Amino acid sequence: MRIEEHWIHHQDGRLFAQSWTPETATAAAPIVLLHDSLGCVALWRDFPAALAEATGRRVFAYDRLGFGRSEARTGPMPLDFIAAEARQFFPVVLEQLGIDGFTVFGHSVGGGMAVHCAAAFGGRCEALITESAQAFVEDRTVQGLRAAREAFQAPGQMERLARYHGGQAAWVLEAWLGTWLSPPFATWSLNEVLPSVRCPALAIHGADDEYGSPRHPELIARSAGAGARIELLANTGHVPHREQPEAVMAAVGRWLAAPR
Repeated sequence: MRIEEHWIHHQDGRLFAQSWTPETATAAAPIVLLHDSLGCVALWRDFPAALAEATGRRVFAYDRLGFGRSEARTGPMPLDFIAAEARQFFPVVLEQLGIDGFTVFGHSVGGGMAVHCAAAFGGRCEALITESAQAFVEDRTVQGLRAAREAFQAPGQMERLARYHGGQAAWVLEAWLGTWLSPPFATWSLNEVLPSVRCPALAIHGADDEYGSPRHPELIARSAGAGARIELLANTGHVPHREQPEAVMAAVGRWLAAPR
């Protein structure tokens, strides 16, 4: 396994990226990972390497601006930040990493971003994978966010977040909770963009996801222009690739290997 670090130069600040290339890499399109609201490259842990080995594909992941090792971001998160990632940052990532065709895999809010990326790059995105993606803001989402806000009041929680985001930890937390719990964000959804997805899609979701019911993958499957397959995992919460790594890897492997 060859692991490399990359720096992407964006007009708003440098972005950190990493790639994993298996020794027996195939010519298949690489997989680009998009992290969750508190995530970064480091918090994917051993999943990218395992995914590369299991699929034989090169895997890329990057820290969004303000997260992980990427440069800081200031001010409140724009309410259109999910669509904006596909519009403002993802094209630069593809260009500077030399990626043409690709499969995009997004976890949680990264899943919503992945939907926008698949729609925006219909000619280059060969497949879309969402994991625990929110497709709209439901009561369970709000309840989970409020519980998380209370949990982050406990001693040591911010210090744990700072291990991965340094001095940006407080900004990262507010970018998540402050945005998703703000009244203007309550009407956000993927309804308008999903019909523009033209590639095969796989929606992975934990049946016990504390931030979203199975209604989310159902909406993705029903509304995506190319249709989607749902992989609903029993006894699984919001982070299937950590809670059920073998099941996630098997589902992704089967789906990518299936004839189109």
